[in-house]
Amino acid sequence: MATVDVLITRIDSSVPLPTYAKGGDAGADLVTTRDFTLAPGERRLIPTGIAVALPNGYVGLVHPRSGLALKHGVTLVNSPGTIDAGYRGEISIIIINLDPAASISFSKGDRIAQLLIQKVERANFIEVKELPGSGRSTGGFGSTGSE
Repeated sequence: MATVDVLITRIDSSVPLPTYAKGGDAGADLVTTRDFTLAPGERRLIPTGIAVALPNGYVGLVHPRSGLALKHGVTLVNSPGTIDAGYRGEISIIIINLDPAASISFSKGDRIAQLLIQKVERANFIEVKELPGSGRSTGGFGSTGSE
């Protein structure tokens, strides 16, 4: 598996660096720097205690953790969150509790999201009067099958 060097600094020295739980995992776990409870329907901005310097041509994508989503209805509001190569501030997570009845509590150091680092390509947008045809054409929002 290819790797890329990512410079990282701990804003909160007590939190661990992002780690991959298993070999071959795409996402490295991000943790919370504080204890907090999310009531049903509540969303909150949660710091992770780290900042990164991604090389030009790369992006950090912050994804929800599938176990939190399945077991507790916890996800990220703007998923995936985007960390541009030029951003140097602390990575913070906009987390929401979608469970209609149960609150969920987190403790400092709990894994709350995962960070994927990917190569990106910049588009050269070329305006044309008409787009070339395709098999799908203008069909969208469920046009390829039943819901």
